[in-house]
Amino acid sequence: MTTAAAPVAAGSAALAAAMRWEERVQRGAHPVVYPAIRSLRRRGPVVRVPGIGVVVSDAATARAVLLDTERFTKVGPGSPSDLWTPVLGPSVLLNMEGADHARLRRALSGLFTPRAVRELVAVSVPDVLAGLAPRLLAGERVDLVAETAAMAGTVICAMTGLPPTDAAVRDAMTAAQSVVGLVRLHRRSLTPGQVRHARAVLARLSAPARDAYRDGDPSTVPGRMRELGLSEDEALGAVGAFVLTGTETIQSFVPRLVALTADTGWLPALLAGGGADDAALRGRVVEEALRVTAPTPAMLRSVRTDATVGEVRVRAGDRVVIATVSCCKDAGPFDPDAPVDPAVRHLWFGAGPHFCLGMPLAMAQVDAVLDALRPVAEAGRGLEVVERAVARGVLIPAYRSLVVRATGGGADATRRPIAREAA
Repeated sequence: MTTAAAPVAAGSAALAAAMRWEERVQRGAHPVVYPAIRSLRRRGPVVRVPGIGVVVSDAATARAVLLDTERFTKVGPGSPSDLWTPVLGPSVLLNMEGADHARLRRALSGLFTPRAVRELVAVSVPDVLAGLAPRLLAGERVDLVAETAAMAGTVICAMTGLPPTDAAVRDAMTAAQSVVGLVRLHRRSLTPGQVRHARAVLARLSAPARDAYRDGDPSTVPGRMRELGLSEDEALGAVGAFVLTGTETIQSFVPRLVALTADTGWLPALLAGGGADDAALRGRVVEEALRVTAPTPAMLRSVRTDATVGEVRVRAGDRVVIATVSCCKDAGPFDPDAPVDPAVRHLWFGAGPHFCLGMPLAMAQVDAVLDALRPVAEAGRGLEVVERAVARGVLIPAYRSLVVRATGGGADATRRPIAREAA
């Protein structure tokens, strides 16, 4: 299949409309915090905000902070450890530094190679997505948010050792979302009641993972962790961390990716055939969509020793808030043909020793959905968004629903409905 050319010129009406939808998604999640973060960028690349911390809105400065683990840490006042250690325990990558972090990361790395995650996804999700293209080609309207949630829930089941029945998938997704939903960008820690709730949820999710670990079956993720030398606490903490951090990210990104590319005309490039050129173009489009959507809106670090962030002096114990969403948006509107700024590249996944270990798993799930949609393009049909609703009050900005349908057949060839926003 011939690689698609750039379908939308920068500054076009379609591109502007797509960017407005992304603004609605961001504001739906954080109606107060998001505008505040964006206004801080206008005040400067690094701004001290009383009660919040030192907010970094410049990509190069953000990357420098993430790479400098001697001065800035994930363990300490205002860091991720304040949120996650009471829930997951002290031995997960989210709240570790130094030699212990490096040892655990090395032990886990074999589980998250591109080949390993492709195998995990290939085993766990094909049945979930198998009916997606046939339903669309039959004229059905499909909610991609619900389809992505089903896929993510199935992966949770695979990671925790749950049998992926419909009920188990729904329960796993609901449980994970109930914990992630407790976190807010402006909140330094969870309340005691929230910690109790989160720990109870993780205990339910972890029960089958504990059994799988003790059985030692290397065909399961916990069993493989045991084979790799992780202790039971380390394995269960790692499973919990990946479930909580990955669930909302993938459910948020896939529908936003499809909406953004459908709105701007780039979707055919995503659904093109499997040649090397097509794969390279898909990679560029997905990476650019990740930049624009910034699935990790903010990252936190605690200051270890007195230092300078940009032109702002910081002291030990200060909190640094990296406004990833501003760092990424500074590179301009969605344009997969634009040169990639090295300072921004993959910034949403972090940098240095804390670069997201689960990134290959997230990308494998993205590919799984796009591959499941490819038969629509192979049938000579298009795909368009016919209805969408923005999620309100969530941690990771997302659509609550995104309904799509196939176009180009029968009456669809001349009829183009206007996508509408639900309340």
